[in-house]
Parts: sequence; C-alpha cells; structure tokens
Amino acid sequence: MPDAAPAPPSTPTRTRRSLVLLAVLLALVGVLGAGCVRVRAGLAVSPDDRVSGVVDIATPDGSPGGQGPPLQVPDDLSGDVSVERYEQDGYIGSRLQFDDLSFDDVTRVLPAISPSTGTAVRVQMRRAGDRVVVSGQVDLTRVSPESSDVQLKMAFPGTIRQTDGTASQGVISWTFQPGAVTDVNAVVEYPDPNAPSWILWSLLLFAVVAVAVAIVVLLAMSSRTHLRTRARR
Repeated sequence: MPDAAPAPPSTPTRTRRSLVLLAVLLALVGVLGAGCVRVRAGLAVSPDDRVSGVVDIATPDGSPGGQGPPLQVPDDLSGDVSVERYEQDGYIGSRLQFDDLSFDDVTRVLPAISPSTGTAVRVQMRRAGDRVVVSGQVDLTRVSPESSDVQLKMAFPGTIRQTDGTASQGVISWTFQPGAVTDVNAVVEYPDPNAPSWILWSLLLFAVVAVAVAIVVLLAMSSRTHLRTRARR
C-alpha cells in the first residue's frame, strides 16, 4: 500500500456531543471489505431517549475511488443527518453527524446507509422499563489488521448495569479486533421519559384517597340523617 500524502486537519465537529455513533459504525463495517480502514464512532443518548452522534469513516488515500466509502442518507432524515468530507492522518472519507434521532430512527439508518452489510451486522436499542438495552454484533472478519482503527464510544445519562465493553463515568468504550466477530452488549438504567412521574402518581393517589374519604363522609352523614328521621317518627 503506497504511503499517503499528509492531509489537512479535519473540520471541527459541530455537534454538541463529542461521542461517536454506534449504529452507523455497525452499518458501515460491511462496506469496507478487506483492507485498511478507520472507523471512529460513538453515540450520546439524552435523558429523553434522543440520540446524537458522529462517525468518521475513511480509508488511506480515500481508496477505492479516492473518495472513501460511499454514504447515503435516507431522504426523510436528510434534515437531521449531514455528511461532509473527512481528511486526517492520510485517511480520506466522510464524517456523518446527526442530532436528536429516536432509537427507531437510528436502527432504520443502518440498512439505508449500507445495504451491503447483509446479516454480518445486528444491532438493536430498546427500552425495557427503566432500562435501555443495547445488543448487537460486529463482524470484522473481512477487515485487514494492517492500519485498522475501529473504535466505539457510547455515553448514557444513567447507571451502567452491565456491559462487555469498558465502562467509565457513564461512557462505554469498545476497540474491535480485525478478523473477528465481537458482541456489543450493554444495559443502562435511567428513568423512562414516557413514564408518569412520581409527582403525577402522588397527585393521582391523593385524588383517589380524597374521593374515597368524601364518599365515606357522605355515607356517614346520610346514615345519621336517616337515623334521626326514624327517631323523630
């Protein structure tokens, strides 16, 4: 592989979260095929289950075609997802950014960006009560170990309960080994944004109790009135 000419520094990332996108990483791995590759991806999840992220995907000198792996964003998400040129350390490719996507939108982006991934990649993000479950599999068996740099970072607002990555201060990191299939699993706990708050439940309970007390009082007063009426007779 010929040496790459020095590349100008990359444009600073405009996203407010400096982490990289899990879903796009998984979708794009299948595009790479054999050879050298850089994929630095990550995901930032907000307390309201919205997803923002960045992914840099590139090959030396932009091969094939001098432009790097091609990306295609779904038309209905084009207003939320942007793609710009990436050049750094002799790698040329693309930088993809998005803000405030839902879990379903992130999952739907996968086949749209990289239809050639087939069954080599599986990933899912779903909520189960107060926990968010991330599960998936990254297949790098077609990626050469030479000059390969494939990393993933995910940040959550809650407590990491379980993961096969490296967890530190709410961030989970994975470094994937070329030539292998690696599982991606994590369970993170934080409140369901769509669940009624404890204040609402407290007010509802107070209202139910108040109604019950009022009914009891009314029944008691009615019973006393009835007894007094009978006593007068």
